[in-house]
Amino acid sequence: MLVLSGCVDDAPNTPDTPNIDQSNLQDDVLFQASTIDALLEGLYEGQMTIGELKEQGDLGLGTFDALDGEMIVIDGEVYQMKTDGYAYSVNDFDTTPFAAVTYFETDESIILDESLNSSEVGSLIGEMLPSKNLMYAIRIDGTFEHMKVRSVPAQEEPYPLLIDVIADEQVVFELEDVEGSIVGFWLPYYVEGINVPGYHFHFIDAGREKGGHVLDYVILNGTIYIDQTAGFELSLPESAEFMNEDLSRDKGDELHTVEKDEK
Repeated sequence: MLVLSGCVDDAPNTPDTPNIDQSNLQDDVLFQASTIDALLEGLYEGQMTIGELKEQGDLGLGTFDALDGEMIVIDGEVYQMKTDGYAYSVNDFDTTPFAAVTYFETDESIILDESLNSSEVGSLIGEMLPSKNLMYAIRIDGTFEHMKVRSVPAQEEPYPLLIDVIADEQVVFELEDVEGSIVGFWLPYYVEGINVPGYHFHFIDAGREKGGHVLDYVILNGTIYIDQTAGFELSLPESAEFMNEDLSRDKGDELHTVEKDEK
């Protein structure tokens, strides 16, 4: 297990120092099971139980054994978004090959009272981040005029690359006039290969019935909640597949294609 923690000191804020709540940063940790590069390479075998994952945080995202759908972790509950477009409760004995969670505590909130698309919301959040070198968990509760999400079906061995699964098998859903929550993260550029730099979001509706990996949306009104995170804990698989996989392959723009649905 690799543990990386942010460093904090008692230096006062100056005009050149972001106004960051240092006491909260010392407590906040983003926990992650495996790496996004391993997922891109098709390492879909579940390595950590959902019960173990829930001990590490109450908000986050990921996927399930054999890449069977999209994971949403919200308010301490874990949901599985399958390709039928519906959310299912998950038992603690199910497993995940990749997930990231944190115990969410709001450090900053933004009230939205006008219609904004996903790019505009992203720009607004970016302006509020005190530093682009920290990690942030984000939750957006609101009413969405449009929500475009996707899920993927369970795969069979030998597992294909993730980019091929997305290109050939993803199922896209268009939800209209829906209330719900976006959960996920904004992460710095230096996590490339470990997680997704920039925004990575999943969505679930207020009834906990529909959702998936967020591709695009328009929000009418709501509230953005931001949790600054300075600690990072990475739990790496010890399976033979992970040990023997060559993760140094140049993946080019695969991650961007997978995340943004750009063919």
